Amino acid sequence: MPAPSRFTLFHPILAGATLRDRLLASLGALVGIGLTALVTGLAAKDSAALLWIVPPMGASAVLLFAVPASPMAQPWPTIGGNVVSAFIGVVIAHFLPLSALSAALAVGVAIAVMSLLRCLHPPGGAAALVGLFAGASSSYAFPLLPVGVNAALLVASAWAYHRVSGHAYPHRPAAPVAPRPAEALPWTFSRDDIAQAVEELGDTFDISPQDLENILNTVKQRALVRAYRQLTCRDLMTADVVAVQASAPPEEARSLLVARDVRRLPVLDDSGRVVGAVGLRELVRPAGTVGAIMTPASTARPQDPAIDLLGRYAQQRVHAVFVVDDEGRPAGVVTEADWLAVLTRSLD
Repeated sequence: MPAPSRFTLFHPILAGATLRDRLLASLGALVGIGLTALVTGLAAKDSAALLWIVPPMGASAVLLFAVPASPMAQPWPTIGGNVVSAFIGVVIAHFLPLSALSAALAVGVAIAVMSLLRCLHPPGGAAALVGLFAGASSSYAFPLLPVGVNAALLVASAWAYHRVSGHAYPHRPAAPVAPRPAEALPWTFSRDDIAQAVEELGDTFDISPQDLENILNTVKQRALVRAYRQLTCRDLMTADVVAVQASAPPEEARSLLVARDVRRLPVLDDSGRVVGAVGLRELVRPAGTVGAIMTPASTARPQDPAIDLLGRYAQQRVHAVFVVDDEGRPAGVVTEADWLAVLTRSLD
């Protein structure tokens, strides 16, 4: 088995993380923790306590600076989760001696209460132990000072940092893109589908339902574009092309349009190359030959992406694009009806 590339070891395990973001997050955490420790140290009553910061703030900094979009990294979970958990630890310390049982109760109850109060924050488990270790001798104000002040200062530092780094904090899911007509079709998914899928998987994911919906919508759109871009004009074209010679009388073109029930005919020169197109609209003008009234033809090559034709249908009011070979002779035709058939097959 070949040894992994040295660069592989540094690949992010989080979606969307870049090396630049991770380096900036490290710098942000450095400044945030430094300011938090400095300010709270100056506020300490004991002049010897130059570092008045609780250990859970280190874990909170990882979330706030490296994963700012996480629901557990938002201001309320960060401040509320640390304060509530520290309070639970202090309360248990006043009623139970320090033991394995009290430590287990502190963390277990903290998780339950944080979940109920919608402020689940992983470092809160550590904050509960910090409150417990502070012991019965500590004041009930301990969860607010220093824990609450630490958390508030760290959130303020993260807010300022993300204004500079370009990330939105507090995180707000991007506004959903206005649905296109195709997105209202039965084969698309809804929020209920997402909720049921997550429920069926049975796991908890560190992402908000709104962000998950936006990601899936973006993935769906990109997948559709990629799938359609793989279709070529050769895949969609009808090879049986009805054409008319430029030297033919208009009556011949009119008869072909009606008999074959088509809207446009390619007009060919004596060598069989497409030199124009004609429809009933052009045939209302009197003329001696089809070549005298024909208009420019919309053409494409067999290998061209079929999705590129959509702009012609919508903007140029083209109803048929004639596919020509390298010598300009007709090889097929792609009409609006052909694209409708593709969309219809997508619903099956």
